[in-house]
Parts: sequence; C-alpha cells; structure tokens
Amino acid sequence: MPAAPPATALPRPGAVPRPPTEAEARTDAYLASLRTAGPDRSRALRRFFLKLPKGGDLHNHLFGAVRTEYLIALAAGDGLCVDTATPTAVVPPCGPGTRPAADARDDRDFREAVLRAWSMYDFPPERSGHDHFFATFDKFGLVPALHPGKVLAEVADSVAAQHQLYLETMVNPASDRAEQLADEVGWDPDLPEMYSRLAAGGRLDQVAAEARRATDDAEAGFRTEARCGTDRSRPGCRLTVRYVYQAFRGESRERVFTELALGMRLAETDPRFLAVNLVQPEDGPVALADYTVQMRMVRFLHTVYPRAHVTLHAGELRADPVDPEDLRFHIREAVDIAGTERVGHGVDLRHEDDWQRTARTMAARQTAVEVPFTSNAQILGVRGAAHPFDTYRAYGVPVVLATDDPGVSRTDISHEYQYAAETYGLTYPELKDLARASLQYAFLPGDSLWQGNPTRDGYRPVAACAGQLPGSGRAPGAECRALLGASAKAAVQWREEAASVSFERTFGRVAAGRAVPSA
Repeated sequence: MPAAPPATALPRPGAVPRPPTEAEARTDAYLASLRTAGPDRSRALRRFFLKLPKGGDLHNHLFGAVRTEYLIALAAGDGLCVDTATPTAVVPPCGPGTRPAADARDDRDFREAVLRAWSMYDFPPERSGHDHFFATFDKFGLVPALHPGKVLAEVADSVAAQHQLYLETMVNPASDRAEQLADEVGWDPDLPEMYSRLAAGGRLDQVAAEARRATDDAEAGFRTEARCGTDRSRPGCRLTVRYVYQAFRGESRERVFTELALGMRLAETDPRFLAVNLVQPEDGPVALADYTVQMRMVRFLHTVYPRAHVTLHAGELRADPVDPEDLRFHIREAVDIAGTERVGHGVDLRHEDDWQRTARTMAARQTAVEVPFTSNAQILGVRGAAHPFDTYRAYGVPVVLATDDPGVSRTDISHEYQYAAETYGLTYPELKDLARASLQYAFLPGDSLWQGNPTRDGYRPVAACAGQLPGSGRAPGAECRALLGASAKAAVQWREEAASVSFERTFGRVAAGRAVPSA
C-alpha cells in the first residue's frame, strides 16, 4: 500500500482526559521500568500484558479463532483425511492423494505442512500473506463445522486465559439453508419486495428456527465439553459470550441480502445474537462490485429490524491489487449509508475522499473502530506509522483492540495490547481505557456504567455508582446495585473494574519496590 496522505497537525493521540489515580500511576511506573529492563524484559512484559484485564474481544471469527493444533487433533480423532495437494481436510475414506489426519500425530514434517496450510505458521513476514490467510478457511473449514461446541469451548478458554470477560464472536448457523432460500427467491433490486418474498409463508422464520436449533446444539456441546455447572468446569464457562451473524459478501446479491436478513431477524428474536457483519475479502471481485448495493441492503434491513446492531468490515484494503478508486469510499459508505455502529479494520481511512469528515462523523456518533494489529500486518502489510490507529484516536474515534482470527494469525489479545503499547508509546491508563472501550462499545444490552462520551470526556461513572466503584472502599448503594442487576453491560464493566483494581494492586507493589509478581 503506498504511503497514505499525511495527517494534518493533531494533538497527542488518545490523551487521557483525566488525571491518573495513584494506583494507575504506580502501575504505569512499573510498565515504564520494563521498557528499559534487562535480559528478563521480554518475559516481564509478556507477564504484564497477559495479566492485564482486557475487557472483551469484539472482532473475532469463531472458526478462525481456534488453535490450529486443536483442529488437527479434532481431524485426527474424526478419522478425517488431508488432501496432500491442497492440503484440505476431507471426509474418509483416505484414498489416493490423501493421508489420514492422524498421521500428523507422529509425522512431524506432515504436521508442520498442515500447520503451514491451515494458518500463518512459519509464513515469511516479508511476503504478502493476503491470499494465504484467506485460503486457510476452506482448507480446515470442515473440521470446526463438525464440532462447533468443542471449538467454542476451546476458544472461550483461550479468551478467559487472556483475562478477558466478554466475547462477541462471528458465526453463521443455517447459512446453507439461507442460501437455498435465496436461490429459490432470486434477486430483486426492489428491496422491500425482495424482503416480502423472503418472509412470505414464514420461510425466513423457518430458517431462523433452524439457526436457533443449530445454536442450541452448539451451546449444549460447549457446556458438555467445558463441564459447565460441575465442580470441574473449565474457565470458559465464566465467560460472557454473544454472537454476531456473518453474511458472506462474496456471494450473489440474493444470498447476501438473505443472510443479512436472517442475521438481523436473529438479533431481534434471540438474545444470544446481537448484530450482523459482512465477511470475506473486501477486495474480492463481487465484494468490490456490489459494495454500495450491500450498504443499501443493510440500511433497508435496519428499517425492518431497528433493534439489530450492525458492525461492518470496511476499509480492509490495500492499493495492490485494488484499484485506487476502491480506496476512496468504503468506510464512508459503511458509516453514511449503512449506518454501521462499529467499523472493522478501517485501515485505508486516509486514502478515502474527505476522510477527516468521516473521522469526525465517527467520533460524533461514537462509531468505534475494531483494530486487530496482527491481522492488518499479515493481510495488508500495514503496521506502525502506516496504520491509522493514532489518527482515529486523535480525532476522538473510539478504538477497541481485537484479534480477528487469532488461531489463523497465531496471536492473542495480550500480544495486540503489547504491540499497541510498544509501537505507539501508550501509558497504562491509556491501555486501561482501551480495555474499558471494548466493553463500552460492545453490543451487550443494558445501560453503561459510564456516562456521556467516554472517548471525549473520560470514563466517569454514572450518578448511581459515582464514588462506589471497586477499590473506592464503598459498597455499591441501592441505585448502583439496581443498575448492575438490570444491565448485562454494566455488570461486566463492573467486573472489569474489579479486575483492574486487583491488577494495579499487584503491579503497583512492584513499582513501590516490593516483590515481583509471579508468572
């Protein structure tokens, strides 16, 4: 991607509009000391960022989030085969040109070949990973599709291990039935008429019912695998999980519209589903040709389902091989036409026409941008100063850190926070507010613990809980308890604040010259 147009002179990005507390200052002093630490610096930084409470992950694809090693183990256990030419997981029997996936247990070279094919393992960092990254999903896709509950249990455990409390993960149950319905109905540019034909005779409701049943089965499998409700429950059982329905933007217009309609219907009728998103490469030929049409689909369907939330991959583009014309409007149209409440990636911001206006609009609407640094580097080759992270923050756009497909990318959210701190010089209070933002801009229902516009005004508790946050020494009063009892969002935010108090107590002691926290 060529250099983006330079930003005009801007204030210090993301300046915290509040003085740090004494505990925050001590913790920040410890973090600063690690920047000049000795040979143990790497381990100490990793320990700090692993233990840092990090709110939630709002941009996460379930099947791309699971460890590749776990997928290989599942494939072996199922007796699946690997087509050696591609290499792609296929159903048995293992005939000519295939090998049993179980061979990866003992054959190291074969195992590493599968790891390379199914993830970014050992991928040369100097090469563009775009095509390889997106090709992995078709290669391993059969495996998680057979075990959605087990995959959810594995991913939930990994998120909990990262000291996160909440996960919005992207799934697409019953998408095959949605595609079948779309093919039967066909495309109609008259969107109200198109929707009427989909909904006629309860056909869309039938697909939604199938999606709910598939989700019921997956969650039952999760609870069994994670042993939830027993005295041996796994950490993932404590995680709050909700779903974003993903529609495939590379499909025909009727399929994209039908999947969006299904996702929005679920978001209004099933509390486990909160929002819709459009996935697949944004630079694919159909995705590019139909981009504006798809934004109009979202806008129309939001009039039918006004309570459904919307978050959209937008601006996940680079100039090569995309025509420069396609870099000029994607984020703007996601915001202005589709009315998205969050933008996924948003990397090409400064290549867009009048991008400053788009940034100001996002700031005014509190339209957050979801930033997965490792994914942006691997797919687009965008990192460091070329990334618009500081630009968004300077304009007051809410920013949340995310992982995207951590299993494929072989990363985790702790690495994303550490990268942000080291690359952009973030202080501990700034990191803490990034974690708070990941819950503030989550679609979890209920009133927030914070008032006003936190990105502009800082994280100030609502009147009901003022002076009563964890660590204040005061127990929450009746009004605060009522808020926490009525709001799923405020309840998770409260848990994040309590975790931060514990974290600051631990690492603040180090800054005060006391014992180093254990790994």
